[in-house]
Amino acid sequence: MDKPKSERRSRDRLSTQVPVEIRNGGAQSVRGYTRDLSTSGIFLYSNGRIAEGSHLELVLMLPPELTQGEKQWVCCQAAVVRVEDVGDKGGCGIAAKLTNMVSLPELKQ
Repeated sequence: MDKPKSERRSRDRLSTQVPVEIRNGGAQSVRGYTRDLSTSGIFLYSNGRIAEGSHLELVLMLPPELTQGEKQWVCCQAAVVRVEDVGDKGGCGIAAKLTNMVSLPELKQ
């Protein structure tokens, strides 16, 4: 019988689907969406290909469960720790450690 993998996450993840804008270095941004996230890590899906070890900039709105009750736009820097193929769709699943997070001001419409 296989032993279960040890949990490497430092915080519990919130299962939620949130749109994300992803920038990989100087490349043009691509869009994706989260599968789960916390203030220290994220798993997201993207139509673009991103390599393990890449450094990303992510812009997304954190849900109230992670921000003491109010939604908050943030810009995060992240390091990709794992990439998973998502089958014939051509995209990938990305597990990343968040290394920095900055709150963004709310834009007035």
